[in-house]
Amino acid sequence: MYPTDLTVAAVVELDDRFLLVEEMSMGRKVLSQPGGHIEAGESPEQTVVRETLEETGCVVECSDLIGVYLWIHPQTRQQFLRIVYAAGFLSCDEDQPLDDGIVARRWATLAQLESRQAVLRSPAVLRCVQDFVSGKRQSDALLNGMLPLQHNVHKVLATANLV
Repeated sequence: MYPTDLTVAAVVELDDRFLLVEEMSMGRKVLSQPGGHIEAGESPEQTVVRETLEETGCVVECSDLIGVYLWIHPQTRQQFLRIVYAAGFLSCDEDQPLDDGIVARRWATLAQLESRQAVLRSPAVLRCVQDFVSGKRQSDALLNGMLPLQHNVHKVLATANLV
């Protein structure tokens, strides 16, 4: 069995559209929120800000925790645990080179995401946007006592929403 892949992601809304990355996964182009793996000594919130900048060229300010999501890939059975934050849009450098593997920065409405579920990296992409739009927020206390998260994946898993 594979270890659980722990990542963070950002839901960034601007004018009723959501910031996404178009990237290659398993040989096909998919859409997902900007995000990635937590580096040593980095908080989940710092990771959200860094990864969003690296993957999209956009500067954001991390705010509320939306939730923790667990998705199990139906073919490989790999577990993906995503900690998702709302992040406020501050600015974007259209000329900044994007991270390796990122094809493009994209913006989409909720309706567009709902109509393009087949090209989403996982069902968690849509679910966390729907949760954001509905006003769902989690207390930051949810993750208290779990830092560094990489060493407490089992505790984080216990709080996750299955998607």
